[in-house]
Amino acid sequence: MKRMLLKIAYDGTAYYGWQRQNNFITVQQRLEESLSRLLGQEISVRGSSRTDTGVHALGQGAVFKADFTIPEDRFPYALNSFLPEDIVCRGARLVDEEFHPQYSVVKKTYKYSILNDRYRNPLLDRYCEFVPKELDTDKMSQCCKYFLGEHDFKAFCASGSTAKTTNRTIYDLTVEKNQNIIDIEVTGNGFLYNMVRIIAGTLVDVGLGKIPVSDVEKIIAWGDRTKAGKTLPPRGLALMNIVYDFMQKKG
Repeated sequence: MKRMLLKIAYDGTAYYGWQRQNNFITVQQRLEESLSRLLGQEISVRGSSRTDTGVHALGQGAVFKADFTIPEDRFPYALNSFLPEDIVCRGARLVDEEFHPQYSVVKKTYKYSILNDRYRNPLLDRYCEFVPKELDTDKMSQCCKYFLGEHDFKAFCASGSTAKTTNRTIYDLTVEKNQNIIDIEVTGNGFLYNMVRIIAGTLVDVGLGKIPVSDVEKIIAWGDRTKAGKTLPPRGLALMNIVYDFMQKKG
């Protein structure tokens, strides 16, 4: 039996999130169905991140075990011929038994995209949150330093979380504007339920002048969810990349 790690991209609009669920179509379900047809055997996969309904991905990870002869470099092409158009395999590599799709994760990068314009753009509606009022990206960028490092991010966790601890480490957080698109990109060792969408909502409130820059550090320290910004819709969020421990070992 071989174990293979897949790099999966998808438009999450039509799916009830990543994880397989009864009575709802999910990305995991479609991936397992496609792998099963390709390999002629029942396949189950384990993902590296549980993206919510409507959230997208460019670098989701998924591991499965099976007997097959398709080479690593050809596997994505073979699998893509069975996948629906809104799911694409962008890479494949064999991994050993010690690799775990979740515990072997060192860091993840998410991006939240905002259309900051007077009018909606129907070509971007699936992938950007629309904010018609002008955002002060300089003030938004000034807040990024407060999130860096290890903190208790209780104020940025939605209700319903099953996490044992709300402590997480943020390695990088940036706000970049390109014409009328604002991208908030964050890299950390892990994220709480809706954490990135709440961080983005808080930065938007800063950009709108609703939350002073100086209050952001206090909001983190207070741990009060009601003091942070709202949870922005899922359509603007995308899982961009996952780094695993074997990547760091090889430099």
